[in-house]
Amino acid sequence: MENHSEGPKKPFKYFNQAKPENKDIVFGIQSVLETLRSGKEIDKILVQRELGSLEILEFARLKGVPVQKVPVEKLDRITRKNHQGVIAFVSAINYAKLENIVADVYEKGEVPLILVLDRITDVRNFGAIARTAECTGVHAIVIPTKGAAQINADAMKTSSGALNFLPVCREENLFHTVRFLQNSGIQVVACSEKVSKNIYDVDFSIPTAIIMGSEEDGISDDLMRSVDELATIPLVGRVGSLNVSVATGVILYEVVRKRLV
Repeated sequence: MENHSEGPKKPFKYFNQAKPENKDIVFGIQSVLETLRSGKEIDKILVQRELGSLEILEFARLKGVPVQKVPVEKLDRITRKNHQGVIAFVSAINYAKLENIVADVYEKGEVPLILVLDRITDVRNFGAIARTAECTGVHAIVIPTKGAAQINADAMKTSSGALNFLPVCREENLFHTVRFLQNSGIQVVACSEKVSKNIYDVDFSIPTAIIMGSEEDGISDDLMRSVDELATIPLVGRVGSLNVSVATGVILYEVVRKRLV
């Protein structure tokens, strides 16, 4: 006997459901322009390739906000609403000035510890790194303007709230940043598996900035050539490298150990 009381069964999957809108974006020419004018921090702006000269482009240049020209298909994948060829990714934090951080640390009589992230693009890696950095007393994280993970709700969640307390500085040119740190009396140490010196042989009791490289190809060559120390984390297993967030935790806790002695 057929049972008619249950009603029609629902399909197992809904393939055509729209994705929920990303709360970290602003779209539409006027909306993005007003967001720029408001002073809110913007990680990047995507602009449809076919669009010509826009006031947004000049405004973004003056504000130092990265702009990428992309095909309209990419914009359509981000939102199905009328984006008018422009989407901005709003940062979940306000960026700090590195020179102010360094001056403030010295003024307090503390020993600077700065973490420089060269093209770390995975949001969850970034959040995990920020959590460890805050726990180990890092004074600021430095990221490049281009090629860095977006600091969004996922990053905030993965950091377990650490990004509410840890300053993040966004710099146009990390090579110039290294020079500034060195001129400020801070040794710059690059952590890489491509060198032989052990991290346990580095003097971390003095003012220090540590550079960690991207998940794909490590620290860029120009930065490697500009640092004061090159050091590696010793590995005794068969796998040739650590996840960047794990490696960052290892070296930061070596700094803590050296400074507690």
